[in-house]
Formats: sequence, C-alpha cells, structure tokens
Amino acid sequence: MANELLQVSDDFWNIRGSFRIGGLLDIGTQCSLVRRHNGKFVFLDAYMLSGSVRREVDRLTHGGEDVEAILNLHPFHTVHVEKLHEQYPNARLYGTARHVGRFPGLDWQRALTESPELHAAFADDFDFSVPQGVDFISDNENVHFSSVLALHRASRTLHADDTLMYLRLPAPLRWFGPDESVAFHPTLAKALERRAGAATDFRAWARALIDDWQDAENLCAAHNAALLARDNRGAPLPDRLQKALDRVRTTLDTHQRKFG
Repeated sequence: MANELLQVSDDFWNIRGSFRIGGLLDIGTQCSLVRRHNGKFVFLDAYMLSGSVRREVDRLTHGGEDVEAILNLHPFHTVHVEKLHEQYPNARLYGTARHVGRFPGLDWQRALTESPELHAAFADDFDFSVPQGVDFISDNENVHFSSVLALHRASRTLHADDTLMYLRLPAPLRWFGPDESVAFHPTLAKALERRAGAATDFRAWARALIDDWQDAENLCAAHNAALLARDNRGAPLPDRLQKALDRVRTTLDTHQRKFG
C-alpha cells in the first residue's frame, strides 16, 4: 500500500501512502497531485514522498519548480504536513484552522482551505464542498469525519479524506460481506452537531453534493483504496454516493428524534 502512484488521468495522480496504527495495522493514507489548467501543480493533502514516487513527481514538476500550492484539506491529517512542505518549500502552503494552529511556525497563506476565499482562488480547476450539520473540527480528536472535499472537474475525480471512504476487502475476507463499497465515515453519529436541524442540514448537503457532482467518476479516498472509473465493475459513483447516504438514514433519524 505504501508509496504507490496511481495515474487517474493525464492531469491527476493519486499517491497511496502508509499510515500505521500502533505501528502494526496499516490503514493507509493519501495525497493527490493535480496539474492545473495553467500547467502548474497542486497537492491535495500531504504525504512525504520517497523513492520512485518522489522521482516521478519531480520529473513531472521540473524538480518541484512547478508545484505552486499544497492544500491541506483534512484538519486531523497532520503527520506529513511539515515533511511535504520541507520537500516543496516554494509551494504556497494552505491549511484548515487546525493546521494553522498546530503548526504556527509555518508560512501559511491567509486563506483557510475551508473558506470561500480559497475555493474562489482555485475555482478554475476545482469545486470544493464542506460538510454541513457536522463539526468541521471536532472537540473529540478521535472524530475525523469532516474534511474539505475537492472535485477536479477536468478528470472528474473526487478527492476526499475520511468523510467519504472506499472500502475494498482483501480476498480472504470477501466471504463475510460485500467485497467493496463507498460509505460515509463511521464517526458520523459523533460528528453531527448537537442542535436541532443538524441531521436535516447534513442530508441537504449530501443530496446537493450528489446532484451537483453527477459527473464525478473517480473517488480518491483515505484510507483504504481509490475507486477509479476504469476499474469500476459496479454502479457509477453518484449512485454509490446515494447508497452511502441511504445507509446512514438510521443514524440521521436517531439524531433528529433526539435533537429535532
């Protein structure tokens, strides 16, 4: 799983990385490299590059000279923030409020990645979406539900960390259920804001995402795997997103009964 470069399109590469819990279980992580319409590159999220992946990225970006920005999109994905910044120090560095607070010594740009200002700055290439009805930065540091989702329109690729997951079971476990699926992160129940209307707001956000991003074909998700259109033997991605929303109906209904 570690340090693998997947070419999704002529302008989009997904880097599958390693992230071990307790030093044993590798649940994986990711970042993506995207070539913008102006020929420059941006990273979506951070992962320290090495070996053949680093060499190929440097070949594509002329030794990193064409990397113009690093967009850190998940407030709780912080392990590789400093390391990727050190590898590409001339790239403009963007992060969420939590990134900026956690690493105050880094040269952050003013616009936060969850802000409309940042989304407008990169609107030529990307659409962005921030989940509604849930805590973006939870007080519970074990709740990693929310991230900024990014759609690269040219490649029809949705980059998402944790909020959306693509689970693909290894062959020995496929006897126990579906071998792959798209799902919302299991911490949704804890992430929903403790207020009336939160479940309704989340439903509305998810439905709008599915409707507005109907052209999406590829899903690059942490932590398990990427779902690419060329390998997809099941339903199209928008249909899978709708099924993922259907599966959390009980969670949303329970929250609505409790809080309104």
